[in-house]
Amino acid sequence: MRTYIGGHQAVSENDFLELALGTPVELWMGVEGETEEERAARLDAARDILADHPELPDDLIRIAAGIVETHPELFDIVPLARPARRRTPRKGVAA
Repeated sequence: MRTYIGGHQAVSENDFLELALGTPVELWMGVEGETEEERAARLDAARDILADHPELPDDLIRIAAGIVETHPELFDIVPLARPARRRTPRKGVAA
């Protein structure tokens, strides 16, 4: 089964994210091993996009809220058991 969004075929999770954001995910998250110069250029481009589209953060929050509402099972959190802390007497303190 093929999925098209706005005439573009989405074949991977990143494709869906890119189509939802309207920009590549790497623009916001960065890429492993990027240089300081590449990072500065990426952040500059991101600032330009936000300046041109100030509604983008609100749109993304709406998308995230819709996902949470539609698929709450994705956010089931199970607390992990924490090991008991051992109490050690402080030095110089009488017991």
